[in-house]
Amino acid sequence: MEAPVIQVGIFTKKAVEFCFRETYVHVETGDFLTGEQRALLVGDKIIFNGKFYDELFFTPSTPEGTFDLKQVTIGVNFHWQQDEDQRFQGALKLVRSSQGIVAINQVDVEAYLTSVISSEMNADAPTEFLKAHAVISRSWLLAQVERRFAKPAVKSLSSWEEPGKYLRWYDREDHELFDVCADDHCQRYQGVTKSANPQAAAAVAATRGEVLVSQDEICDARFSKCCGGATEAFSTCWGEDAGSHPYLNPVGDNPQRSISLDLTQEADAEQWIRTSPDAFCNTSDQTLLRQILNSFDQPTTDFYRWQVRYTQEELTDIIQQKSGRYFGSVIDLVPMKRGKSGRIEELKIVGTELTLTVGKELEIRRWLAPTHLYSSAFVVDKIDVSEGTPAAFVLTGAGWGHGVGLCQIGAVVMASKGYDYRQILSHYFDGAQLEQRY
Repeated sequence: MEAPVIQVGIFTKKAVEFCFRETYVHVETGDFLTGEQRALLVGDKIIFNGKFYDELFFTPSTPEGTFDLKQVTIGVNFHWQQDEDQRFQGALKLVRSSQGIVAINQVDVEAYLTSVISSEMNADAPTEFLKAHAVISRSWLLAQVERRFAKPAVKSLSSWEEPGKYLRWYDREDHELFDVCADDHCQRYQGVTKSANPQAAAAVAATRGEVLVSQDEICDARFSKCCGGATEAFSTCWGEDAGSHPYLNPVGDNPQRSISLDLTQEADAEQWIRTSPDAFCNTSDQTLLRQILNSFDQPTTDFYRWQVRYTQEELTDIIQQKSGRYFGSVIDLVPMKRGKSGRIEELKIVGTELTLTVGKELEIRRWLAPTHLYSSAFVVDKIDVSEGTPAAFVLTGAGWGHGVGLCQIGAVVMASKGYDYRQILSHYFDGAQLEQRY
């Protein structure tokens, strides 16, 4: 079986500027095109070369054909958001939508993965880590494709609201025109801009077609930057019950895979977060971190344990802006439910005008920072409380990301200590087996 071809959504814009670096065929007209191109959305139609279209498809005349897309935004709504020109291999599809023109790259899975593992992390990372990441990225991708084309198709609930409580989670069901997007919402994919490193290509080739399998299904293999010493359960971050992903059981990020405390309990979670327990991802080795972190991630040095401070005015403004609700002065932030890594699944925000419990993990992070908190594993200190109202809040936290599945920094440290990619995968994915699908 050959590697599948997938559809990757790059961005949505009213005007798309692109450049064919080799000859491409405009399938609708049969024209051969090279060089600079531009498409505009006018009304509900795409204008290209003076004609109106609902959809455009351009395919390279040779397998090596590439094209450039101008001003691709990466890290959308995160603190590293930036625009850059990117180069892609394969075909280009432009589809009209109510928001603009959707630019989609049609590409071979293995070519996609070569970019992903060096877009997610620096491709100069240890080889065994890159192999492990190739397997989980391939597994996650093919699991999403299978899920999307399941019969009958099922669209999962992604929010829940009742008096006094609002829960929202973010997964992959909102992509209808393509299989996956190119940003952190799915997996970072930055085209051949990030796939020239021979180590990345070698890692993908060495694991070609390999996926993680559990109960005869490809694993929905998740990963985050740093678990903070313990990985999290799937259900803490997304909407499905814990039993739906048995291979994502929380584990301690240490050789014994043990967690010494019950981090669902507030006292234990506070002790854990305020200290710095030994873990693979508890590293300050700057040489190693420079090897693995991309340039826009390297400024983040306090990922294992971190702290942010807000004045009352700052926190009030952030919560109102991000939630769209007026809480008045913030009186308290009260964890109501924590997951197995200490991440808060439900947080009660107590204000002078409104009290509301918010979840899940990512929504909490969105509401409490101009972009996102590093994680929802945090404890709260109220500063200079006067007549019940704090003048400031200090959030002390653990980890970077949702914490489910593979911990990227922990896995890199494991590789540097001599663990091979099979051992790394076994550490983070409980009971999952390697299987070669093509």
